[in-house]
Amino acid sequence: MWIPSSSGCSVNKILSIIQGLFRPLETDGTLLFWAKEILTALLILSFFWMLAGLVSAGLNKWGKQLARFSETDLDDRILQRIIPHISRLLTMLGFYLAIRSLPLHEKLVQVFSGALFVVLVIIFFNLLFHALDEFLQWYMNGRQADSEDLISRNMIPIAEKMVMLFLMGTALIIILKHFDYDIFSVVTALGIGSLAIGLAAKDTLAHMISGFTLMLDQPFRIGDRIQLAGGQVGDVADIGLRSTKIRTLDNQLLIIPNSDLCNTMLINQAFPDARVKGRINVCVAYGSDVEQVKEILVTTALDIEAVLRDPVPEAFFVTFGDSALNMSLFFWVEEYSQLFAVTDRINTLILRRFTESGIEIPFPTRTMIMEKGLE
Repeated sequence: MWIPSSSGCSVNKILSIIQGLFRPLETDGTLLFWAKEILTALLILSFFWMLAGLVSAGLNKWGKQLARFSETDLDDRILQRIIPHISRLLTMLGFYLAIRSLPLHEKLVQVFSGALFVVLVIIFFNLLFHALDEFLQWYMNGRQADSEDLISRNMIPIAEKMVMLFLMGTALIIILKHFDYDIFSVVTALGIGSLAIGLAAKDTLAHMISGFTLMLDQPFRIGDRIQLAGGQVGDVADIGLRSTKIRTLDNQLLIIPNSDLCNTMLINQAFPDARVKGRINVCVAYGSDVEQVKEILVTTALDIEAVLRDPVPEAFFVTFGDSALNMSLFFWVEEYSQLFAVTDRINTLILRRFTESGIEIPFPTRTMIMEKGLE
């Protein structure tokens, strides 16, 4: 058999390295000693494995019964999310303590215990994340149900990401501290990197901060109809971190950066409610009966089913025009999306009834008087 030279790694050296991993506390290193140590480790592991099962069963049985006495279902939902993670946490804790109990070589103990410590930290913070995530969903859903706040659902994934980033950062610091890394140097490096990224993507960060502002301030919600300063009218389709999407009445999609929306004036037609006030301007000829015209306008509006009875429609004689009397009809509809259709029906019916009543809608006219000397 070929055996490597002294310059390489001989079989004896390999065996000596393997044997060096085990450092028995007694000089004879008998099989009985190792059997006792391994049995102790197995007992520790078995204890925590059974403890994990008992805790899971107890939480499933008695925890749910205790949760029935609370006024909300939050505790039930959190229990359902964290019970599997509690079981894993206790099981991995058993592995960790079992490895630590074995009289292995110091370096081998550090490797195994370090790896298990990382797994324990990950499981623990994963448990915290699921509990906080369930709380956030419960809070946002309750807020949405109480205030009919459609935009709250957009805050859930954002809040989840923020919580996840915070927990990941905390877990990373704990792991680095466990392995005696200089946390200050790591934080400094991350800070410098974050500053460089922030300078390179300042516009994107401005849009994201504006997105948070829109979601917290809530000047509009998903589904609201808004009118921009430029005159565009549309329904809010989506509110993202960087931009807001608005579907116009022509079924076109406007994508507007959030920072622009935060720095402009707009009209929310759906706030404080979806009712909207319509106005129809009508011109009638001089000599028309103003009271008759008002009655026709109000009666016509009331004949349309979509027009609200409270507030009642009203007609006003507004001004004397150059060639007509200017009248205005004001009415309310339940939903702003119905305004165009209702206005069309009222206009059509007004024209028909004016014709039936002999009320003239005049054309603009000019009277020119020419002096004879200028002919």
